[in-house]
Amino acid sequence: MQKDLKNADKSWRKWFEQEQIIRNLELVQNIIVITLAIGLFFVMVLRLVDLFASLLIPIDFQGVTSDILFILILVEIFRLLIIYLQEQRISVGVAVEVSIVSVLREVIIRGALEIPWQQILAVCVFLIVLGGLLLTRAWITKIFSKIELDKQLSQEEQKVLKSDHSFQ
Repeated sequence: MQKDLKNADKSWRKWFEQEQIIRNLELVQNIIVITLAIGLFFVMVLRLVDLFASLLIPIDFQGVTSDILFILILVEIFRLLIIYLQEQRISVGVAVEVSIVSVLREVIIRGALEIPWQQILAVCVFLIVLGGLLLTRAWITKIFSKIELDKQLSQEEQKVLKSDHSFQ
């Protein structure tokens, strides 16, 4: 009887250990992301059906372009969710790309000539900032990969030097 109480107490305490809490929260978070991905997939299928149905009537190029860009945005968000499930992080590059396409879609929907110049200026500044983020990310990635390559080369050089000293 007393062993059962001790085992029950240990199993109860296990639920409140920090690592167990984090694992459980990550599991719940992954379930939420999977649910979002499945829902997003069905939304994409419905939008594709609507897109093909709209091609049967006289074509509204602005509407078709808007629908295509919206589907591409959904695909990128789906890819963002998949990357999150695989790596447990948000890909900044994909998020910035989604933002750029979303802004451009809104400009296409409204029409660039119908948007006040202040909003066009704000959109241009926003796109320049997002482009700068993409360039900075690519530049930083290039620098870190070069540093990693230099580390690997120096480790190999050290191994060669150690092997040369062992032969002497």
